[in-house]
This record gives sequence, C-alpha cells and structure tokens, in this order.
Amino acid sequence: MSIMMGCPKMRAAALSVFYLIPVLLAGPADYVGAEACRPCHAANFTSQSNTSHARALAPSSPSQHGDWAFGAGLQAITYVTRIDRESYREDGLTWYRSLNGHAITLGQHDEKGVIFRTFDPAARILKCFACHSTGPLSLGKEDEVIPHELGVRCEVCHGPAAAHVSDPAHNPLRTPAQLTAAAMNRFCAQCHRTDSETGEELTDLRDFRNARDQTLRLAASTCFRRSNGRLNCLTCHSPHRELDQNASSYDVRCQTCHANKVHRQPVAGQACVSCHMPRIPNGPYLSFANHRIAVYSLGNPILPARAQAAR
Repeated sequence: MSIMMGCPKMRAAALSVFYLIPVLLAGPADYVGAEACRPCHAANFTSQSNTSHARALAPSSPSQHGDWAFGAGLQAITYVTRIDRESYREDGLTWYRSLNGHAITLGQHDEKGVIFRTFDPAARILKCFACHSTGPLSLGKEDEVIPHELGVRCEVCHGPAAAHVSDPAHNPLRTPAQLTAAAMNRFCAQCHRTDSETGEELTDLRDFRNARDQTLRLAASTCFRRSNGRLNCLTCHSPHRELDQNASSYDVRCQTCHANKVHRQPVAGQACVSCHMPRIPNGPYLSFANHRIAVYSLGNPILPARAQAAR
C-alpha cells in the first residue's frame, strides 16, 4: 500500500521516519522551543530572535499571497498555498527586495505556480517546511503539514533540549562550534544547498543555479582546503546575530591569514570579499556571495581566473 493510500496514522509514521526529523529517534516531546532557552541564555535568545533564520517561516499576513511565507525578506519571500489534503502549491509570484515588489518565482515560468504532492517520494515540500522550521513536522486532521516551531531556532543547531532544560548539568547540548570544519559544512549543507527540479543536488560549480549553495562552494575554495580546519562557517558568521551586510567588516577575518598580502592591482578602499567572493546572479532579482574564495576576473563571478586560464 502506498503512503498516499494509507490511513492518517500510516502517513504520520511515514512523515516521522522518512521526512527530516533532525535528530534520530527524537520526537515532539523532546523539543521545548526557543522560549525555554531565554531564562539562561537571554542575550543569545534576543539577538537570534531578530535574525532572518528566526523569521524564515510564518503564516502569510493578510497583505501577502498564499498560506505560508517562506523567507524573512532579506532577499525575497516566496509563498506557499495548501491546495487540498495531498498537495501544496509554490506560488508563481515571489516578493523580491531588489524590486520591492513581486515577480515570477525563481525556477518558474509564469504566475500559475508549481504543485507539489505532500507525500511525493522526493518530499520536496516537506523539505521546504523542515528547513524553515525547528523540530519534527507533524500532520493535522486534514493532513496539513504542521511545523513544530516556526523559523530556524535554537534546537536546529543545538538539538532537542527537553532533557537539558530539566537537568542542564547532566544533559549538555551539542554545538556546531565543536564540529570539524568539514563536519560543520555537512551540517549546514542539510539546508544550505540547491536541488534540481528532480530533487538531486546540483554540484557543478559552473552552474549559476547553485549560487546560493555556500557550503559546496566553500569546500571547493583553496582557503578552506589549506586552512587545516581553521576556516568554517562560524569564522565569518555568528549563528546568533543577523547576517552582516557590510562587506568591509569581513576584512579582519581575511587578514588573519593574509595580513601582508601584496596585490598586483590597486585595491584601496575595496573590501576583500568584493573581489574574492563576488556576487553571483541567481535569476534576475537575486544574487549570492560566491563562497569559492579565489581571484576572479571582471565579468565572470563564478569561475576563478586561474581556472579560466587553464581551460
């Protein structure tokens, strides 16, 4: 019997077994929510609550499209509408900050939107909900997807915290800072990755579609490979603070290893990442910093100059 034909209990079981419970064998009761972290970690709670991660998923407001708003609006907000018991639609119009208005959703061809079966084997709509929320997903009476906690909050990175809250001394939480650089890359790549229309990961570094796949590109950079594990996501990005939009603020990280770097071209006043992590256009209204740290020529922000010369 297929999942689509099964009873609600079978569907819920399938959801828990196959669809992205963050920690094996952890259930809803193991997750306490970010508010439970506030009494002991007030500063981190407050700053993280104001990040785009924390606002990654919300019910659509009356002025928005659809039932769900995916994304905090740092670059865009994409809307999702529940069609019936068995399907959701990614709406055909997305709000883009660069436009301060709506245009066709990236990867779509018109305003009709794209329908996703809730229990499709690729689980694409469930992955969307899972990466934009915290804790295990569940099903409502009409098989609607119910996120455990909206947004990417404390327990995504630190794991289910019920045992820790009840007895912190004997139940320490995990932290990504304890991971090796390669393991942290794999951890972040669970969501910071780009899939093709078939659900397969895009791994071609020359493909503009994976511009937002920071972990794939970072792993390919010489800086990462030669850092002996010293360079990782947390080197530049605090998980408890909003993404820093000031390009020059990252210079101090670069200068940790490149303090006396001599440039062949004048670079006065330019931030390191402006040249070595140029923004890659991802569709007409989006762009992402290229995390394959390298030297790039003007007009080609995706392939390092050395790689171009070797072709």
